[in-house]
Amino acid sequence: MTPETDESPLVDDIAARIRARIMNGELAIGKPLRQAALATEFGVSRTPVREALRQLQNGGLIEMQPNRGAVVRVPAPWEVRQAYEVRAELEGMAARRAASRITERGLAALREHNAVLCEAVARAEDEVRGAGGLTTTAANDCFHTVICEAADNPWLTRMIDRINESFPRNVSSLALAGDERHRQLNIRQHEAVIEALAAHDADHADALMREHVISSGEHLTAWYERRSQTVFHG
Repeated sequence: MTPETDESPLVDDIAARIRARIMNGELAIGKPLRQAALATEFGVSRTPVREALRQLQNGGLIEMQPNRGAVVRVPAPWEVRQAYEVRAELEGMAARRAASRITERGLAALREHNAVLCEAVARAEDEVRGAGGLTTTAANDCFHTVICEAADNPWLTRMIDRINESFPRNVSSLALAGDERHRQLNIRQHEAVIEALAAHDADHADALMREHVISSGEHLTAWYERRSQTVFHG
């Protein structure tokens, strides 16, 4: 039997499963990741778990802390701001390309996803199930995904995905949950982007999307600034 390596299918599978739990918030930022417990849960030895955690550490989702071992990493606020500055340019480009390519079906999907967010605000709930069973987190992600797909540039999509995969996806919803004003702003910004895309106005779609992502990034940065002061680092 050959030893496990960090390229083995088993290691990749374990890393993907842990990553998914971090991204959906099941494993919260600051939470310790015990190798023994994970090995028992996955029914494997500690070796592939250790390699999977190393893979996630290299990707920036976890970090090794003295006396605590692996923990879900709390990103520095400046990292979030810089990442969103890059994401704003990329998603602006996606919106620009989508303006001349998006179909009526794509526009209908954007309106449907934004309607889920509207319903959440109307009911004053953090997570609401809307048409199609989408949560607000999924609806928001799907909104941006539709535009990336309409842009029809796999390289652009991969670069945006790489940035998004650097931070837990549920955190954006947590940041919005306590701020109704920003939740409403998020919806209005989406509506403006939809209108620009429907009008096939590439310049306006680009500018609106960049403004939207920068606004979201600043709000998320402020959330991480508050959070980084309260998460126990042991």
